[in-house]
Amino acid sequence: MPAAARRRLIDFGIAAGIFALDRATKVVIERTVSIWDSHTVIPGLFNIVYTRNPGMAFGLLADAPPMVRKTALLTASVSILVFVVVLLWRASAPAEPSPERRALVLVLGGALGNIYDRAVYGSVTDFLQFFIGPWEFPSFNVADSAISVGAALMVLDLIRFNRNAVPANHVSKAD
Repeated sequence: MPAAARRRLIDFGIAAGIFALDRATKVVIERTVSIWDSHTVIPGLFNIVYTRNPGMAFGLLADAPPMVRKTALLTASVSILVFVVVLLWRASAPAEPSPERRALVLVLGGALGNIYDRAVYGSVTDFLQFFIGPWEFPSFNVADSAISVGAALMVLDLIRFNRNAVPANHVSKAD
């Protein structure tokens, strides 16, 4: 098997693993925790909760009419998913690992998890709840974590890439 094909297989396999972990954790929560119930794990810092988010990040579009919300979110999600798959396919051509590819694998796996929930249930199961002092971070799940870490890696890679880039006003000695 060519190196690029092997790399793609590994990348898409890791994304499938993230999807499977996300689904498994959501199923455990859905079967063992009552909706809107909260279980303190570390007082004042971390709870396990069971919430359903019909909107997107931070509840955006949660109050939109159900058909509009589902159509808009699925259309946007699938479009982004296709874009990520294309980027990952192209980034997988070299055999060596890259920060960009790692980031895309995380985003792809997380996106698959949340798209599945939206398509099948019309909302996403969230269950991780963190606090910093009096501030409560919105509840999230494994898919959200993968997407967030992937996005952060992309930003760090862009910063690193721009830092190593030659300035636009740089004139080479060959000119």
